Amino acid sequence: MVDHNRVEGAAKQVKGSVKEAVGKVTGNKQTEAEGKAEQIAGKAQGKVGEAKDKVRDAVKR
Repeated sequence: MVDHNRVEGAAKQVKGSVKEAVGKVTGNKQTEAEGKAEQIAGKAQGKVGEAKDKVRDAVKR
């Protein structure tokens, strides 16, 4: 079973990518920066989920 943090992190990364692209297209630097920040937060959340999965798998063994 995959930790919910991995799923939510991936969703944040996608949302951040879209937001960054919209910011670039519209020339809105703030939206672009928010998108980049959201991608970074999503990556971090995904790593937390990975760590939880590894711990859970190690405990099951």
